[in-house]
Amino acid sequence: MKTKKIILAYSGGLDTSVILHWLKKEYNAEVIAYIADLGQGEDLKVAAKKARKVGASKVYIEDLKNEFIKDFIFPMIQSSALYEGTYLLGTSIARPLISKRQIEIAKKENAFAVSHGSTGKGNDQVRFELSYKALNPKIEIIAPWRIWDLKSREDCINYAKKNKIPIPITKSKPYSCDRNIYHVSYEGGILEDPWNEPPDDMFETVRPLSKTLSKPQKITLSFKDGIPHKLNQKKISPINLFKNLNLIAGKHGIGVVDIVENRFVGMKSRGVYETPAGTVLNLAHRAIESLTMDREVMHIRDSLIPKVSQLIYNGFWYSPEMNSILAFVNETQKNVTGDVKILLYKGNVRILGRRSNYSLYNNELATFEEDNLYDQSDATGFIKLNSLRLILNKLK
Repeated sequence: MKTKKIILAYSGGLDTSVILHWLKKEYNAEVIAYIADLGQGEDLKVAAKKARKVGASKVYIEDLKNEFIKDFIFPMIQSSALYEGTYLLGTSIARPLISKRQIEIAKKENAFAVSHGSTGKGNDQVRFELSYKALNPKIEIIAPWRIWDLKSREDCINYAKKNKIPIPITKSKPYSCDRNIYHVSYEGGILEDPWNEPPDDMFETVRPLSKTLSKPQKITLSFKDGIPHKLNQKKISPINLFKNLNLIAGKHGIGVVDIVENRFVGMKSRGVYETPAGTVLNLAHRAIESLTMDREVMHIRDSLIPKVSQLIYNGFWYSPEMNSILAFVNETQKNVTGDVKILLYKGNVRILGRRSNYSLYNNELATFEEDNLYDQSDATGFIKLNSLRLILNKLK
């Protein structure tokens, strides 16, 4: 008889360690731990060692940072995705990539199921499982938080103690934290009261404004077809771009967002996010688009921002509508090439200038001085025609 296998998205924390042990016991199956390196800044070998100690038959550790940036973050920046006008979707965009690799490993290992550590109240359960189903409709999905008897973190701690699962001996934080190379998110605990201010010592990449640099800093970002590829006129890899820009922007206190968002599952949730590099890149990208993108094309793309943001947030990365939108977005980016000059200071990002060989800006046409390209008297007929329906409505 073949041994049953389950592929678990494993972080090394309390919840997924308890889940690993529970899955092995309840399903009498091999549990293969999958650990994705998305730039969370942790020693993943320690997590792998812990997984084996808890009972994993095999552990996969994969460095996905480059794929994460190139195939997920960059298309999101090109789309100008911004959920509910504020959230840059740093947690949401990571889930489809982890899910994809779980499904691929499940095929390789001939596993009958995949599993995750998301709770029954959050968005991540939806994001993981919609991705699983889109990529392999026949795979079995096990969501322990929705089916086991454990109801709280305290229950998990008691389960861990009873079954001799090592509990991390670290300073307790009164909130939960998720990190990758794009952002850091915080929720729960003291943040559940929307009136409570997040403590300054909570933030990992962005300095409090009182401790930011005393002088402003100018940088230049260069784009090619909507993709950033140079920092201060020097070519840079996607990973180093984010590492450097997170450090630079973070020192200036840039990238903190504190919002109450609408979860897909129906409730409101308070989240605090720090996205230093992402904040600068999104604003710079818009700046170079303003110079190089056709007006009507831009307006159509902008009309899709709420939709593409909602699709990412809700977990529909692998959907026909997302494929269609991304194909359109990719087409819009063909001439989004050039340089953007930026000032960083005290939490602010200010665009100082932009230039491009594909610029649609015509100084002779835009000038308020005399020109030979635009006959101002033509505007009279233009305004008359556009006001006709307004006049007719008023005469009713």
